[in-house]
Amino acid sequence: MFQPGNKAKILDHGPMNPGLVNRAVNLLANCPNGWYIRRHECSINTVRREYLWIEERKTMASANTPVVLETNLPGLKPRRGKVRDIYDLGEHLLLVSTDRISAFDWVLPSGIPDKGRVLTQIAAFWFDRLGEPNHLVTTDVDQMPLPAGADRAMLAGRSTLCRKTQVVPIECVVRGYLAGSGWNEYQRQATVCGIRLREGLVESAKLDEPIFTPATKAEEGHDENISFERMVESVGPDVAEELRRRSLDVFRRGAEYAAGRGIVIADTKFEWGRTNDGRLILIDEVLTPDSSRFWPADQYEPGHGQPSFDKQFVRDWLLASEWDRNSPPPPLPEEVVAKTRAKYVEAFERLTGRTFG
Repeated sequence: MFQPGNKAKILDHGPMNPGLVNRAVNLLANCPNGWYIRRHECSINTVRREYLWIEERKTMASANTPVVLETNLPGLKPRRGKVRDIYDLGEHLLLVSTDRISAFDWVLPSGIPDKGRVLTQIAAFWFDRLGEPNHLVTTDVDQMPLPAGADRAMLAGRSTLCRKTQVVPIECVVRGYLAGSGWNEYQRQATVCGIRLREGLVESAKLDEPIFTPATKAEEGHDENISFERMVESVGPDVAEELRRRSLDVFRRGAEYAAGRGIVIADTKFEWGRTNDGRLILIDEVLTPDSSRFWPADQYEPGHGQPSFDKQFVRDWLLASEWDRNSPPPPLPEEVVAKTRAKYVEAFERLTGRTFG
């Protein structure tokens, strides 16, 4: 009766009236995560009570989870990005995903509990599943050469020990759907990053084939979309051709798997690095809600923007607030934090088939 990816899931422990099931699904259809009805004989009032119980548990989980906004390891000075703290451990790098969240080129004062753990574990899942050569050494903190006194409990689940590489200075963006800056450009001239598309496409439309649209890597602010020809000038024709081919291949394989788990991967960006022996390998994160546009497949409808598995609640609240986007942003309300956490966790659980935490 219920397909994988349905937002409301019913655990049927015995005979259950189909009418009650349908009413439960309708009642819970707009929940931010996949909530569960645990009783097999229930009235609609019982369903409502279950929903309120689950909402309370969700709020308690978010409130009781400590937020990690920054890390400090004894004797080491990190380089801090928008989300990650990066430590040089000699032969390797340590990437620690914090719970920081950014929007409109600002890092917000509020963090999202468990966000760093979700991103780290989704990336590790993909590195293992895709089988593409990559920088991952381990995510097990007990196997990492951490300095004495490091808080391993805090680092657990959010840390990646990885190989050092010479980073290719290009964001390898792959788009499978028409959204974001691509949709804006298409409306003006029927192209995306200079690639001409057929006319008549609507917002969020699936492209006939995924397209490769590179961008420069910006330390601050937005990356700049560039043509493939400019990428060739920057990294050379052989590297440009290899990264285009491999990025499209990884995207197709990841998108095909995600579709079977109820998630549309609309677009993503990959980063690549060169090892000492000259190989190009995947680095950074891969196919996460922060590096990709994830849409729930059961709600996909071309012709307008789509709900997503990322910081949509954050952006919507900031746009509706009185914040001018030129001064430091305000703290987020607890409800927005809880809903955002739930979306990240749902993305993890849908993709991996595992319960988070």
